[in-house]
Amino acid sequence: MSTSFIPPEWGQSLAETIFPDVQTTMNLFGIHLRTVSTDWQYPIHDHPQYEINYVLQGQQLMTVGSQSYVQQEGDLMILPPGTSHSSRTIEGQSFTYFCIHFDIDDRLFLSLLERLNQVMFKQSSAVAQAMQPYLLKIANPIEHTDEHIITRRMHLQAAVFELFGVLWEAISNEAAGLAPASYAHVEMAHQIAARLQGIANRNIAQLEATSDSHYGIDDIAAELGISPSHCNRIFHQVFAISPRSYLSNLVLHKSKLLLSDQRMSIQDIASILGYRDIAHFSRQFKRWSGISPSHYRKNQMVMPSECKA
Repeated sequence: MSTSFIPPEWGQSLAETIFPDVQTTMNLFGIHLRTVSTDWQYPIHDHPQYEINYVLQGQQLMTVGSQSYVQQEGDLMILPPGTSHSSRTIEGQSFTYFCIHFDIDDRLFLSLLERLNQVMFKQSSAVAQAMQPYLLKIANPIEHTDEHIITRRMHLQAAVFELFGVLWEAISNEAAGLAPASYAHVEMAHQIAARLQGIANRNIAQLEATSDSHYGIDDIAAELGISPSHCNRIFHQVFAISPRSYLSNLVLHKSKLLLSDQRMSIQDIASILGYRDIAHFSRQFKRWSGISPSHYRKNQMVMPSECKA
């Protein structure tokens, strides 16, 4: 098993850029491309996921709640979870549409979607224009005919993440003015989290040994142009945890990853994490997890054999 990072003292770094950790879970449901008959209709329903509905050819009548929309070629609809909706043909004309249902655990992305005050984006809108080439790429079945199922699934996931990146950029301008204070707080909290992730990839124990009781929050707050108390308050509002506890969880996670690599001694791991000695690391690890590093490693070694029994 490879370790999550290699500290600078083990190499000869000339420059370093710390990228944010990516810990996002995305679920995709009921993705389909459908051409319907001239008398097609779909009854009123709702589902617990977001829905992206895009008309490729013709037009459909989409009813969302008590409001009806004529969705023409190139028009896009983004429906929140729990929204009752139905659809049917117009004047007996067939149409083709593409649909994606999804949920995602990215709080910042969801907070942006929640601030949208519309569900319909006409073909001429910035949102529909930006998303069109990516939706067509995903919806084109010819591009996927020769792929193995696992390859196709991976390409689909990558394409949808790319689509979400474009969606983020497109709707951020639409939503920025709806609830600026709340939105700004959420984005600020994620900027703080990204900087804490950068700290976790460096020498954490040296930070603990300093007189900085905020675990680097003073420096982060200064970079963002806010006070340390405001920095702590915003972070706790969004993540329901203090920045210090968040950083401790990150370091504990890094420690567990390193301890899972049986090729490394606990002394080596303590050195990688920057602790002055193994005793200091052991005390800190036990304070965070309730068990010693050696006990945790022993449990990791026992678990595979227990699973086979």
